[in-house]
Amino acid sequence: MRRGRALIDAVGPPVAAHAVRLLGATLRVRLAGVDGVSAAWRARRAVIYAVWHGRILMVPWANARLRAAVGARAPRVLASRSRDGELVARWVTRFGLGVVRGSSSRGGAAALRLLAAAVRAGEDVAIVPDGPRGPRGRVQPGTVALAALTGAPIVPVAFAARPAHHLSTWDEFLVPLPFARAALVFGPLVEIKRDADRERARVGIEEALVEVTAAADRLVAS
Repeated sequence: MRRGRALIDAVGPPVAAHAVRLLGATLRVRLAGVDGVSAAWRARRAVIYAVWHGRILMVPWANARLRAAVGARAPRVLASRSRDGELVARWVTRFGLGVVRGSSSRGGAAALRLLAAAVRAGEDVAIVPDGPRGPRGRVQPGTVALAALTGAPIVPVAFAARPAHHLSTWDEFLVPLPFARAALVFGPLVEIKRDADRERARVGIEEALVEVTAAADRLVAS
């Protein structure tokens, strides 16, 4: 059992990254909303990307394409301290992304401090506000706290594909089928003041993510 787990830990991330690259090469991807976030890139202003857990599969690959095409930056990604989080961390580094370890349930305060330090140093960060275990579509308070503490805007992000398979998991994890129509959409930047009402801000981020996800789904349906 331990030997099998060790084998999965060793070969799983590189194999998964290779599979995502092969799948991505077949997709017809549309971009939307890039102008808003690209202004922050040009101004060298750090941003906080937020994307639902169920839509994360192709996002590291898409970020690598954006870095080559339009000058996007490689963010640091929050990954949990669990064994699954370790696999995710090893996987995203294959796409040139940095990692901060922690989650809302394990090491949350430490992760928040590390993310805040990265943002204050001018680095972009990427978080999954309803991860790692849900509830699906519910933003956790740490997302709001990070934006309020650092002054960095939140950029809602969504990936969609059609045809695609939704796994029978808590997050309805989306896996595009080969040669699918796909879309990567950036929503308007969400600014949160230090003295903002945290619950109202949290709900506002949820609404922004719902809207950007719906926009991505519409793009691939048309």
